[in-house]
Amino acid sequence: MRAAPPPLAADPHALHRHLGTVLGALREGAQARGGPLPAGGPEAVARRIAGLGAVLPETGTGPDEALRTVVQALAEGAADPAHPLCAAHLHTPPLALAAAADLAASALNPSMDSWDQAPAASALETEVTAALAAEVFPGAAHPDALVTTGGTESNQLALLLARERHGPGLRTVVGANAHHSFRRAAWLLGLPDPVTVPTPDGTLTPVALTDALARTAGPVLVAATAGTTDEGLIDPLPALGDVCAAHGAELHVDAAYGGPVLLSRTHRHLLDGLDRARTVTVDLHKLGWQPAAAGLLAVRDSTDLAALGHTADYLNADDDTEAGLPDLLGRSLRTTRRPDVLKIAVTLRALGRTGLGALVDTCVDLAQDFADLVDKTPGLDLRARPTLTTVLFRPSGADDRTVAAIRRTLLAQGRAVLGRAPADGRLWLKATLLNPHATPADLAQLLTLVTLAEGSTHR
Repeated sequence: MRAAPPPLAADPHALHRHLGTVLGALREGAQARGGPLPAGGPEAVARRIAGLGAVLPETGTGPDEALRTVVQALAEGAADPAHPLCAAHLHTPPLALAAAADLAASALNPSMDSWDQAPAASALETEVTAALAAEVFPGAAHPDALVTTGGTESNQLALLLARERHGPGLRTVVGANAHHSFRRAAWLLGLPDPVTVPTPDGTLTPVALTDALARTAGPVLVAATAGTTDEGLIDPLPALGDVCAAHGAELHVDAAYGGPVLLSRTHRHLLDGLDRARTVTVDLHKLGWQPAAAGLLAVRDSTDLAALGHTADYLNADDDTEAGLPDLLGRSLRTTRRPDVLKIAVTLRALGRTGLGALVDTCVDLAQDFADLVDKTPGLDLRARPTLTTVLFRPSGADDRTVAAIRRTLLAQGRAVLGRAPADGRLWLKATLLNPHATPADLAQLLTLVTLAEGSTHR
């Protein structure tokens, strides 16, 4: 006689029991880690994971043991973005309410490729994307947005839509500060390599863009950046919009990092000119504190999305569409996809524009405070005042090998996670401050650890 199958997520009692095990394992794993990431480096982490035993045993260990053992091991070996000394990347600590909503999405498991698999989720996505598109393009007649896995997918979609408008002769012009995904997208889409414009000061300037457009024939899509990966800088969007208009080029803005600043009354002026773009990338798993993934591609005119239309009889047969069943295949290049809109919708409703804007303001202020601290600390150099939440700094007089060694030392010790970024011909340590719970004491500790690590590299 066969054993009864394990309970499904729709069983609230089983799910509740499992949640207790998971939460306990998360707590125990974090306590065992004791810092922002595991000590010992890649080999030590790999040994601990390999020591768990067979991945596919002949006889299973049961749900309680499997959840407790594997989740605890993952938590112990995690780089924890909620730890205030984990500040390397655009890797945000997700809000508890967003993670809880993500659990509901996993339990209900709507598949966003046909209405009969996601009736309420598809209607919710329509409402949320319309509202967020209106934030990006205020006053536009028919804005819309697609939910994506993040900036890479959004930027690829922007190039795809432009190619469908203009054909395979489309040229893309980007600054040297642009995200690497543009080059990859051009390769995937069979487009010429992007024309790359030097950005010696970190941003794409109108003069440099004018010169590049004068030398680039054919239809052109210019990709500007609102929040560069290395320094968090914002290209001069109004002026770049003027240059594009004068040369008949279209403008796309990669605001994966900076886009949510629109929600801040204090800092939204940094994104003046964003609505000059035809398409805009925004990630809410950065300055939106969502579990990954929560990306968007916003378009000023929803008719641009018609190019994504696709038909599969089992999902969107013509007669079903004519009878009023919503067609979801044109909302993504993916077929099966999670209802990532659920966590976004819960967060927007719970916090509102004011609450999310306050989180943005807190992290921007943290970056300014950290820059002040670097400025006042003897033996440290500040690259520049931060624009968003990224601060570059380095020990005075250190060479690039020392800067790289400081970062790796802190990683190996499990004491702090800092990034690295080149600027003005030198290598800098990068602090990306996305944790609204970080304190002045945390910022001071980060600098103390850097100073100690520098000392250990000279022994």
